[in-house]
Amino acid sequence: MKYTYLGQSGLRVSRLCLGTMNFGVDTEEKEAFRIMDAALDAGINFFDTANIYGWGENSGRTEEIIGKWFAQGGGRREKTVLATKVYGDMHDPYDGPNREAGLSAYKIRRHLDSSLRRLQTDHIELYQMHHVDRNVNWNELWGAFQTAVHQGKIGYVGSSNFAGWDIAVAQGEAKARGVLGLVSEQHKYNLLCRLPELEVLPASKALGLGVIPWSPLDGGLLSGSHRHGGSGRRSGEKNERFAQVKPQLDAYAALCDELGETEDLVSLAWLLANPAVTAPIIGVRTLEQFERSLRAVELELDESVLKRIDEIFPGPGADAPKAYAW
Repeated sequence: MKYTYLGQSGLRVSRLCLGTMNFGVDTEEKEAFRIMDAALDAGINFFDTANIYGWGENSGRTEEIIGKWFAQGGGRREKTVLATKVYGDMHDPYDGPNREAGLSAYKIRRHLDSSLRRLQTDHIELYQMHHVDRNVNWNELWGAFQTAVHQGKIGYVGSSNFAGWDIAVAQGEAKARGVLGLVSEQHKYNLLCRLPELEVLPASKALGLGVIPWSPLDGGLLSGSHRHGGSGRRSGEKNERFAQVKPQLDAYAALCDELGETEDLVSLAWLLANPAVTAPIIGVRTLEQFERSLRAVELELDESVLKRIDEIFPGPGADAPKAYAW
């Protein structure tokens, strides 16, 4: 496994991040344990989850599974750089009118303590805002996060689904308070979703955030599953989009055949080739899928291959405003 620093922090994380969104939903507890053990064995130390995973009335279930895995001991917790998130409705009746999705000092304190209990740990390395909440000012947010840092409950703060200007504001407010600021931005980014190259990736790179791409295979569209007559595990929901991108997927499949590699591994390797990217999240459902993903770290794409990929999946061409101004 290869490692890199998480944004402007001194924390070293693996170049692949294990996503746990399926644990307790499509992946039963026993299989989740096997996947997490295999991840540590493979050198992956970076695990990502969220308090709402498990979804709906089962929100928190994924964190509970990870907590049970930690409780087995054997250095599991000590070897893991743990990331979770706060923002969503946890269906807790005691939250009252504060149940709704959002961020506040009140909600951050309550939901952080609940995550710690479910995860059976006393600290979280990376605590991420799952979405931006523009109804809350940064004095309140940085005050709440710094309190948690001083208490030893979290090590670093990250964002997810932020616009480039949200990142800039957050870092400006952090600098004014004399605090480290955000160290990561978790964002949807893949060959079929290159819009972040306009603002989010340049802002992150300039302001000290490592980018953690989620949905690196775009829900399965970039996994090669279309060769078997589907468009991924959600084919029923994505038929219309699949029809729109099928010519691109066919051309991409032909390129991957020339390389002797599979579409999913090339998609991950393409992300890893971007200097703004820290670690794409591999949201596997089975141990077999996990084991397949590992080779992406060793797969290097030369300039000619990257150029052909750009021709199949054109990005904006440059960051803003160069992409659209003279």
